Amino acid sequence: MLLTGVAIFGGTVGARLFKKLRIPQIVGYVAVGIVLGPVLNIISEKTVADLQPFNLFALGIIGFLIGSELKRKIFVNLGRQVLSILLFEGLAACFLVGVLSFAAMLLFSGWQTGLAVSVVFGAICAATDPASTVNVLWEYKARGPLTTMLTAIVALDDALALVLYAIGVSIASVIIGHQGSGLLPALGYSLYEIAASLGIGFGAGLVLSRILNRTDDPEKVLVVTLSAALLIVGTAIHQDLDVIIATMALGATLTNIKRVRPATSFGLVQRFAAPVYVLFFVLVGARLRVGHLSGFIWLLVGVYVIGSILGKTGGAYLGGLYSGAPRTVRNYLGFCLYPQGGIAVGLLIMASHRFESEVSSIMLVVVIAGAFILQLVGPIGVKMGAGKAGELGLNITEEDLMRMYKVGDVMTTSFPAIQAGTPLSEVIEVVSSTDNSYYPVVDKDQKLAGMITLDAMRSTFATQELNDWLVALDLMEPVVTTLSPDAPLSEGLEQVKRFEAEQIPVLDSGKGGRLVGVLEGRTVQRRLKAEVLAKQQKAYST
Repeated sequence: MLLTGVAIFGGTVGARLFKKLRIPQIVGYVAVGIVLGPVLNIISEKTVADLQPFNLFALGIIGFLIGSELKRKIFVNLGRQVLSILLFEGLAACFLVGVLSFAAMLLFSGWQTGLAVSVVFGAICAATDPASTVNVLWEYKARGPLTTMLTAIVALDDALALVLYAIGVSIASVIIGHQGSGLLPALGYSLYEIAASLGIGFGAGLVLSRILNRTDDPEKVLVVTLSAALLIVGTAIHQDLDVIIATMALGATLTNIKRVRPATSFGLVQRFAAPVYVLFFVLVGARLRVGHLSGFIWLLVGVYVIGSILGKTGGAYLGGLYSGAPRTVRNYLGFCLYPQGGIAVGLLIMASHRFESEVSSIMLVVVIAGAFILQLVGPIGVKMGAGKAGELGLNITEEDLMRMYKVGDVMTTSFPAIQAGTPLSEVIEVVSSTDNSYYPVVDKDQKLAGMITLDAMRSTFATQELNDWLVALDLMEPVVTTLSPDAPLSEGLEQVKRFEAEQIPVLDSGKGGRLVGVLEGRTVQRRLKAEVLAKQQKAYST
């Protein structure tokens, strides 16, 4: 428990430092994991192994949230493009890594072992780690054609990797002379694993949607949703099925059932999952314990990494070109497909049992080291690709804008301020020539003295005999509350709501409390709605 606290706190601090350098937070998590693991040995291999159930739970949460993005209309509108890009990028990476690995293995081993190893490497590199990819999209609030396509691709990459793995391992077994199940049985089992994973997720999604439609309590919604995800994760592990595919099916089923209430579960789970992500990626870094690598190993790591990058970049471009995908998708999607993680390593661990111990240990080190490098480079590629596509910061809500802005960013600076000694006749002229309902009254030093409202103006008309003697100071009312330009906008709008005030004066504390602006609640709300709408239109304008 102590190490868990250290990992989450350290990962959060590391992410903040990396964010200041404009590097995705996930790289900070992984870097802190390296420091706590291989460098300082605070997180031992035993601790990493003991926390394996937690890693599977985290993958389940990630799969569930990925599923929430897989809406039916994506596949109806983009089905051909998704399938084309998926096959092109996966097969191109598989072929290129296989060829380069075979050429490198021939320098140090016979052709049979080299071919068997290269086939397995090629099959495994097709997998894209959905956790780190989607985490970067969430961090930078990306939205648009590329983000939509990328979410669908990483969700389906697992299934493609499983099929290629079944084919690759079967071919490798034949090459090295191992007896056992052939290509068709292995392929059949992989298809069964995919279908069964989808089946349990779909079934659980139908049941969960019925339960969620019977409650409005956010606490109960969160508890029921997490328990369903845990049940799916546990069932998938027990039946040797794919955790991410199963929980992804759960989320996809829930999001495609036309109900309002289930949609709230995704937001609740995403807020709950923040520390889960941190610990998960810190453990990814702590897992890298490769020791001293020889030149041969580094050569294999290099061809694995380079082959994956070139294959996925080129394959995604060709797939986009073939399917007629938008320019931003075909040009920049490949940059977002580099990350690899637990899926690739897990497949390799299963495949390594078919080789001699010396060869299997080499394979493990190469893929772990290669996946780690891609885990560091990948998030930067995701940010770069989504950024070049112009999709960063477009998946934004009014609440996000309120957190981003300060009162000073949106306050009105051109407003009719009335001097305290202004006669009533001149006050009436100001009111009649403007459409405000509140008018700040200031003294000679521009300090706020009070506010004049239209209600106060009406009451003066009942005392006609005093009108010639009245000035602004006589008409004004006390100021209920004020704001600072540096106050968060969310705080300012909360004040507007609490005091039922259409306008709140903004005083600059650095200048003796002088009036510098007015926060107009309705004007700000209209501006926020317009900005959100403009970003949504921009997201799909290409």
